[in-house]
Amino acid sequence: MKKKYYLSLFLALQVIFILVIKKFPELVETYYSKTLFLNISLFFRTILGQIPFSVGDIIYLFLILSILFTVLKNRKKCTQNWRQYLLNTVNFLSIIYFLFHFLWGYNYYRQPLFEKMKLQKQYTTEDLYGFTEKLILKTNQIQFEITKNKNLKVASPLHHADLLAITKIGYNNLAKQYLFFEYQIPSIKQSLFSLPLSYMGFSGYLNPFTNEAHYNVYSPKYNLPMTICHEMAHQIGYASESECNFIGYLTANSNNNLYFKYAANTMALKYCLRAVQLQNAEKAFFYRSKLNNGIIKNFDEDKKYYQKYHTFIETGFEIFYDNFLKLNQQKDGIEGYSKYLDLLINFNKQHPYSI
Repeated sequence: MKKKYYLSLFLALQVIFILVIKKFPELVETYYSKTLFLNISLFFRTILGQIPFSVGDIIYLFLILSILFTVLKNRKKCTQNWRQYLLNTVNFLSIIYFLFHFLWGYNYYRQPLFEKMKLQKQYTTEDLYGFTEKLILKTNQIQFEITKNKNLKVASPLHHADLLAITKIGYNNLAKQYLFFEYQIPSIKQSLFSLPLSYMGFSGYLNPFTNEAHYNVYSPKYNLPMTICHEMAHQIGYASESECNFIGYLTANSNNNLYFKYAANTMALKYCLRAVQLQNAEKAFFYRSKLNNGIIKNFDEDKKYYQKYHTFIETGFEIFYDNFLKLNQQKDGIEGYSKYLDLLINFNKQHPYSI
């Protein structure tokens, strides 16, 4: 076989390997997620964490511009020698596919968190209602404690350095109970693509090639603690969006900082109210009427933000990302974000004084 076909063959072998390895989550957990990956991620965060801007975003921008320049420059040659350019594309994807999985992506196939924490997978309607009522009381209390006025929305005064320092404290507190949530050496960046992210409907993301976590500076500021806690969970090897939402809640709620607690509980409350709405619209309306008006204003702030940036671009990226997640062991796709209620409600049943 000619050498030019080696990378294409390698891509096919990688796909076969993924199909096999996903059937052995304990092996992935032991030999990749808890060992090799932790060393890789710690290396990248040590090297890049002190750089104030996103190296990963610069690499993305360079690749995008290079690809566009190459396509435009060689568009006539591409049509004349399309087989060669197709082969080159497949070879390039083979390298990217390998780096994605080796540097982070194999975490999609690790042991589920509910097994590690010995949690049930499902909850009853009564469980949902009870937990929603608990969150309403708690969130009302936090909102009033911050603002001293039930009618004022929460406006976070925290800046970038504050967010990073306080988030690290939350992870330290959580790791005292669960060592597998230990986090060392932050590498959290403001995204250079924050405006495009707003139109795409994303509040944050992890660069799997550099292990830099990013947040969207345009998203409502009171949500940022949860966004950062979520993306940091990706950095320590949790790929499932539902698990990262769950870890993000535990981390933010483990802080003494009220703005972090507020971000954690308002997010959980939004998901609970949506779940209640699907089962009983009148019940959801009743629960919403119990919220402090300041919380409603924060929820309206979210709504206005998404309405401002909602276009067909967001819809297109939702479809793309939904299918991306489904291809990577998350069969619920984007809906998987809300599955963290399974973890959260069942965690609350076992540890009612931790929430």
